Amino acid sequence: MKTIYILIALCLSWTLNRSIAQDKRPNIVLILVDDLGFSDIAPYGGTDFHTPNLTELAKQGTRFQEFYNNSICAPTRATLLTGQYAHRAGMGYFNVNLGLPAYQGFLNHESLTLAEVLKGAGYSTIISGKWHVGDDYDQWPAQRGFERSFNFVGGASNFYEINGPENPTVPLYRNNKPFYLQRGRYLTDEITDQAIGFLREQEQDKKPFFLYLAFNAPHWPLQAPEEETQKYKGVYRQGWDSLRVKRYENAVQSGVFPKGQPISTKDSSVQEWNKLTYDEQQYWQRRQQVFAAMVDRVDQSIGKVRKTLKELKKDKNTIIIFLSDNGAQGGDRNRIYTSRNTETVGLPGSYDMQNSNWSQTGNSPLRSYKDNPYEGGIGAPFIVWFPKEVKANVVKKGTGHLIDIAPTLYDFAQAKYPSKEGNLPINPLPGISLRALLHTDKNQVERPTPLFWERAGNKAVRYGKWKLVSLFKEGNKPQLYNIDADRGENNNVADQYPEIVEDLEARYKLWAKENGVVDYKLLKINSQFR
Repeated sequence: MKTIYILIALCLSWTLNRSIAQDKRPNIVLILVDDLGFSDIAPYGGTDFHTPNLTELAKQGTRFQEFYNNSICAPTRATLLTGQYAHRAGMGYFNVNLGLPAYQGFLNHESLTLAEVLKGAGYSTIISGKWHVGDDYDQWPAQRGFERSFNFVGGASNFYEINGPENPTVPLYRNNKPFYLQRGRYLTDEITDQAIGFLREQEQDKKPFFLYLAFNAPHWPLQAPEEETQKYKGVYRQGWDSLRVKRYENAVQSGVFPKGQPISTKDSSVQEWNKLTYDEQQYWQRRQQVFAAMVDRVDQSIGKVRKTLKELKKDKNTIIIFLSDNGAQGGDRNRIYTSRNTETVGLPGSYDMQNSNWSQTGNSPLRSYKDNPYEGGIGAPFIVWFPKEVKANVVKKGTGHLIDIAPTLYDFAQAKYPSKEGNLPINPLPGISLRALLHTDKNQVERPTPLFWERAGNKAVRYGKWKLVSLFKEGNKPQLYNIDADRGENNNVADQYPEIVEDLEARYKLWAKENGVVDYKLLKINSQFR
């Protein structure tokens, strides 16, 4: 009998100690913004933006020069949420079903979400913002591990409600139930306040939390509170050509772009600022003012969340990660007017979007735009803040990827990633934990295998200093760049190093086969989607 009591006491002691240990695990705030260019915030060269909260996170945390996404919304979110390459997670193209497992348009169940794994490890799980990885009810956040959810389901949303509750312009859901955004209310503010409300609710759980804060800003439509827009009046009179170079100089000075490397070659399709008429310059200044206001409001929102963490006495034990889902959006001047516009750009009835002109500045010093495998499409700002462990005011080369975030967070959370769920085999994680890199003097990820991309027939491979790029519209003719010497991707050296090209192409074919990637020409033949 005495032995039984001793065993019970030991079990209770072990359970209590385990609970105490869990309580000491860090909280996690994962912040994703939408269509933000590499230098569209002050810590990455965009000092024309007022982003004091991100600046403070950067000064007290670590930034990467090289951190990669999947070039476009839904595939990026699929990888971020599962730690899998997008095709392996079922979203190799977008949130549309093309009839193949790698292109089914929603997250498969062999790929566990961050919320599912962290919930199983004893975390409270929260989402506030954009989802875009499954449209049907059984694919929504609450059905994929999030205990508290406020979100819109698709890829874009107005920032203001201009219809009534019976036919909302902004279809929102709170814990699976329809939610009406009050007229005059700005969606970024609602996303923020819902997140804060959930954090206060979560206090009663007595558990660490995981908050996925997925802003839709600064994705189109370009809409922002007028008081924010007016803060930037006159800031952009210098135009995109001068500001693009200034951003490059700032990025070099701050260390997020290597010294001695040139800026990417100017996009010849973008008209010179000085050749615009006075009225054209006024119009384009207004558009960039609105974009800056959207980013400004996100930064204010981050400040509100940080203030809440401090009030809850959780700020000192919370990891904050900030990144963008892809580079700034390109496009031509034909897209500046749409049939949906009923008001001046920035106001609730407007429906404008970014074009290549300002987006080339947004992605400076990198090449190209969103939905493209050049660095401007897949290179994101990346900030990690956790003063207890992450080095302060440090810039590392990094060379991280979305696939690394899940193993990093599971490392911090002491969360076991399963190989099976019942009889269902779970996809293994291809990424690497960044934890050691973040708290030591290591400068970049040491990974034995390359990084890969495929989206709508556009392909890329990054292995060491080499990057192979091939574009569908150009017949997938290989281009080769030495990123260590030429991150602006100005000098294609494929003809000089045919053996490197051949090696990377062979590695890509093997990866594509393992991940269910198919020839995009076949998808185009069998699909209405482009």
